[in-house]
Amino acid sequence: QVQVAETGGGLVQAGGSLTLSCTASGYNVGGYRLGWYRQAPGKERELLATITPGGATNYADSVKGRFTLSRNNNIVWLEMKSLKPEDTAMYYCKAQSTLSSRTYSWGQGTQVTVSP
Repeated sequence: QVQVAETGGGLVQAGGSLTLSCTASGYNVGGYRLGWYRQAPGKERELLATITPGGATNYADSVKGRFTLSRNNNIVWLEMKSLKPEDTAMYYCKAQSTLSSRTYSWGQGTQVTVSP
């Protein structure tokens, strides 16, 4: 069972930057795709970005150009720039097995609040 833990959330002013980190631990975690999602109150959880074990990234249009994902084996960082109040949400990391779509783990989330 892979475990996932996020850190780095907090309060930031609009236009500011914040970097979140996610550490995945467990068997063969280096072979998992890691991704960041967020969920604002009253909204569905949305995909922000994913990175494969080989380093290939994919971004949602809403964050493309502002958010950057990087990875070193079992740790992934989400660098967020030019933050907007609408980026306020709980941010979650997900570790997804590349061998089975049914094998995945979520972290507990870290809160990001962007003030106007």
